[in-house]
Amino acid sequence: MTDLDEIKQRVDIVDLISQYVTLRRAGRGYVALCPFHAEKTPSFHVDPARQSWHCFGACGTGGDIFGFVMRKEGVEFKDALRMLAERAGVTLSGRAESRQDPRHARIYEVNEAAASFYAAQLAESDAAATARAYLEERRLAADSVERFQLGYAPNAWDGLLRHLEGRGFTAADLLAAGIAIEGERGAYDRFRHRLMFPIRDERGRVAGFGGRLLPGEAVGAGSGQQPKYINTSQTAVFDKGAILYGLHLAKEAIRQQGRAVIVEGYMDVIAAHEHEITNVIASMGTALTERQVLLLKRYTRNLVLALDADEAGSEGMLRGFEAIDEAIEHTSVPVPNWRGVIRMQQTLDADVRVMVMPPGRDPDDVIRDDPAQFHDLVERAVPFIDFRFDAIVARHDLAEPRERSAVVATLAPMIAAIPDRVVQAHYLQRLSRVAQIDEATLRMELRQPVKKQRAAANPAPPSQRVSASRDKREEFCLALLFRYPAAAAEGLAIDADFFHHSENRALFEAWIGWADSGEPFEGSLTPGLRSHYERIASLTLPAFDDDAAVQALRDAMWGIEQQRLRLAKRVSAAAVAEAVQDNGEAIVERALQALQGTPTEEGPDESGFDSAAIVIDDMEAGRKVHQRILEKRDAGHPAGEVVNER
Repeated sequence: MTDLDEIKQRVDIVDLISQYVTLRRAGRGYVALCPFHAEKTPSFHVDPARQSWHCFGACGTGGDIFGFVMRKEGVEFKDALRMLAERAGVTLSGRAESRQDPRHARIYEVNEAAASFYAAQLAESDAAATARAYLEERRLAADSVERFQLGYAPNAWDGLLRHLEGRGFTAADLLAAGIAIEGERGAYDRFRHRLMFPIRDERGRVAGFGGRLLPGEAVGAGSGQQPKYINTSQTAVFDKGAILYGLHLAKEAIRQQGRAVIVEGYMDVIAAHEHEITNVIASMGTALTERQVLLLKRYTRNLVLALDADEAGSEGMLRGFEAIDEAIEHTSVPVPNWRGVIRMQQTLDADVRVMVMPPGRDPDDVIRDDPAQFHDLVERAVPFIDFRFDAIVARHDLAEPRERSAVVATLAPMIAAIPDRVVQAHYLQRLSRVAQIDEATLRMELRQPVKKQRAAANPAPPSQRVSASRDKREEFCLALLFRYPAAAAEGLAIDADFFHHSENRALFEAWIGWADSGEPFEGSLTPGLRSHYERIASLTLPAFDDDAAVQALRDAMWGIEQQRLRLAKRVSAAAVAEAVQDNGEAIVERALQALQGTPTEEGPDESGFDSAAIVIDDMEAGRKVHQRILEKRDAGHPAGEVVNER
């Protein structure tokens, strides 16, 4: 994860902007009076899902957290980067290690001391006999216990706390590290009578812990309700969704072998490394997250996902692939459609495969009983599309026509997105047999808009947050400018405000300033922008000729503008719908006054709408307003007009 990505993950745009202006909820977003120009009607909108802001008033611009700070504080990108890094507690690359945030350094010190304490307890304490017996039962070798620094947390409320206080640490230090809990009588140990797994970050530093409940032992009252595993609470250095267990040991093997095997548990990783299968890491029992994928793709884009042969495992795998799809770039591939017209299609720039474990067994069992079988399962891992195809089919009763229709609705967009027509035909034949429909009918289904089919098959909950760490279309435009001289000539006419993501805008402005210098572009960049440039410059692009590169740039820019227009319409429609709900009668009266030609001295009402043509995207709100206007017309007023744009 780059510094930019980490800062965007840690700084929420709503929290940031709320420190400067008063935000008011409006639909799924927030509105406010624009902080950059004087106005009476709110035109400044914040979208928490996209982590972006936009002024639909006099400014007519928008951006992300960096763009907001740059504009509000009057600083350049590098200064905004520094300010937000300090806010997020992120140490920027290129700074001396001695300048690391002292709070972070202290947490690492506490964790290292705690890991040593737990390890000593496991090796020496009589109370740890149960933990040692469990490790013997799981067949862990002594050198593996030492290598992964496994430990034991005593069954005491303050065993770790008293030990570390004797070594100069305070209760506040333990609370900050997430290994102590604040109670009514003071701090006490988070972990008690558990087998302890230090969780190290990519650099090998102990960022947190996982504690496993030991079998057959009570841990205070209500122990039957204790979860099997608990983790350090989230801290400034520990976020379970941003760390992969064992990566500090596996990263070189992953890079050398060009493949990573992702399992679920600590024991799976330890067993694999014990048997010299060293490219194995763990997501620690959760679905793979986008931040974990961003971390992993530094070493490889070839991933094998191992999962249990049950429905829960399948669901977790599907969520994991969504994270991969969001985090890894897509390559534009020229694909002819059914009319022979060439279209650019996006395909995932990664090889993702799935290995399903034998029923009732996990990787730890398989590796210890037969390492060769595990190797074979890895080699026979199937492409994710095959796994998803079979998993979706298995959920439906194919004897029912409606169930077969649901299968088609779910799988057709996936098949339509396959750029290789031979491969696409293969899956089309499979779907034809499953759905009991001829291929000609399915091909018509594939011609339907892919997004429409996906929305019908998998409606997203309103609260789902869309990752906004990057804008792939903006990055595609920049990659074209950097790669193709003909596109670069076209790009000199682009306004910098076209780029909403601040790092993209800063990179474009740096490129414009460099264009006639004759010096190497990369050498002119600051460290923060240089890493961003290197990633964009390494994107895989089609082999365009000059004319095709220019056209691709124009098409991408047009697509971005259309997407922003649609977003503006949705935001405007949401604001109208909310105003209708809050001030419906005022809007109706305003519309009737305008239709009658009645002058008003105060101008637009507080809802901000002064036109008789009310543009409403929300059908229900539009229907209500229309009905009230008709009622007033029947009472003697002229007809009002409600324009409903969909």
